[in-house]
Amino acid sequence: MAKKDKAAAEQPAKGKKDKKDAAPEVTGPPEGYVPRMKMLYAEKAIPALKEKFGFDNPMRVPHLEKVILNVGIGDANNDQKLLDSVVDELTIISGQKPVVTRARKSISNFKLREGMQVGVRVTLRKYHMWEFLDKLFNLTMPRVRDFRGVSDRSFDGRGNYSMGIKEQIVFPEIVYDKVEKIHGMDITIVTSAPNDEEARELLRLLGCPFRKRGTDQMQAA
Repeated sequence: MAKKDKAAAEQPAKGKKDKKDAAPEVTGPPEGYVPRMKMLYAEKAIPALKEKFGFDNPMRVPHLEKVILNVGIGDANNDQKLLDSVVDELTIISGQKPVVTRARKSISNFKLREGMQVGVRVTLRKYHMWEFLDKLFNLTMPRVRDFRGVSDRSFDGRGNYSMGIKEQIVFPEIVYDKVEKIHGMDITIVTSAPNDEEARELLRLLGCPFRKRGTDQMQAA
């Protein structure tokens, strides 16, 4: 082989990243695998919800529809490295490739122009939704310092629940030394429940660590 051809063969292809810089791999469910939380829903939550609310029609029992993770980044349009880092982190956390969100309209006071990159969002359904919530309720939240549970008042009146995570490093997959910048995220759990009472009971049965009402009152005082 000529020296020129040999050198070309040893160099990585233009535009390709090294393995250590490659984007996280997005994985799907193993064949035949049923998420633990989905089994909990079928074996425990459905019977309990039927008994408490008197559902005769199985289709009337509330269920999870999707989970939305959203990270807002004010410097996203000026710092591509930060944006790429958040995309990679959200991919690792959710197991699914997120999308970059853009401003819908211009706001001069915030130096915001229509089309500017402002954050990252991913919508989880089915397997990824069940796996993420299982990890969130049982692994991630207990890692938060002085964690006493989440409020059971953060419903929107239509059976959907929202919460905030202040630091992405509470997720066990995130390596602190590789973090570009500490940031939080908003998590919205969308259910088929027509009201907050049914949605609250659904999430409680699935293990959402709601804190007691007395704790809320003490913290408000």
